[in-house]
Amino acid sequence: MYKSEFDKNFNNGKIFNAYMFYGASDYLVESYSLKVALQLANGEDINKIYFDEYNFDNCYDTLSQSSLFSSTNILLIKIAKKLPKKEVDKLINACKINSDSKVIFTCIGEVDFKTMAKSFNAKTSSVEVRFFAPNDGEALGILSKQAQKTTLKIDNHALSFLYNMHQKNLALCVADISKLSILDEVISSKTINQHCFGLGSVNIEEFLINLFSGVNINKDLYFLLEEGINEIQLLSRITAFTQTLFMINSYLKLYGNLNIKEIWGYPLPRQIAEQQAQIATKFKQDDFIYMLNFLQELELELKSSKIPDINAYLQAKLRIFLK
Repeated sequence: MYKSEFDKNFNNGKIFNAYMFYGASDYLVESYSLKVALQLANGEDINKIYFDEYNFDNCYDTLSQSSLFSSTNILLIKIAKKLPKKEVDKLINACKINSDSKVIFTCIGEVDFKTMAKSFNAKTSSVEVRFFAPNDGEALGILSKQAQKTTLKIDNHALSFLYNMHQKNLALCVADISKLSILDEVISSKTINQHCFGLGSVNIEEFLINLFSGVNINKDLYFLLEEGINEIQLLSRITAFTQTLFMINSYLKLYGNLNIKEIWGYPLPRQIAEQQAQIATKFKQDDFIYMLNFLQELELELKSSKIPDINAYLQAKLRIFLK
């Protein structure tokens, strides 16, 4: 189902047993998941399962039983990988049998969730909604509605400026709209420049270079995270860059020359390749083992532990990453 069709159903008050939101806009996926959850229950009555917290048996038991504290039993499952079809089918069926239960799958990232979406159909009163990246007009419409909710005084020109400053990242724009709403003034481009930090100002590639070069990254790290960058996504980028450095290091030890196409598989600019090679040769094999284990354990902590402030915790851990 497309967004427009789902919107009609939602506005008409139609309720499904199970929901699946996925596609090319993580912001829309997350915002629609929460919107539906809040339509079905109060915030404190929503059971949220994030990433590696997911356990099929526990989820199935939750949906199979009626809640002791509420008339509804809402389970919101946020995942970054496909779940087995048998498990998805059983969770949907549990909601079909137990009318008090509803399950919402929030599917994040660039994984191909289309095969998982096949489990959702009218027979089980379940729905899958695929989102596409909104065009500029749609995105500005979303931001305008968000500004109206916060009573923020801002015109379309300033909203467009904010949108482009954040390289069309809706999540970052919404975070700044919330922050700007405390100002008792009409918001202009000048105001945005004074109080907001554009995504373009912190280049992720430059951040990674600085991180592994020993340059102080405290300020950039703070802005990257505080402005709404997903903690898991940032950690994944750091892990991927570590693996690239290890690959470069290993290749240079084996062959002694910097063959860009052999290492990267595509024609990376020579200057960037040499910069990464210079960093890669600073480390030994034991260093890479330590770094990859550190990042793997940190990711497991973020996904499975009950950390009250993931943002602050990630900042603290990354500051000791290479010390």
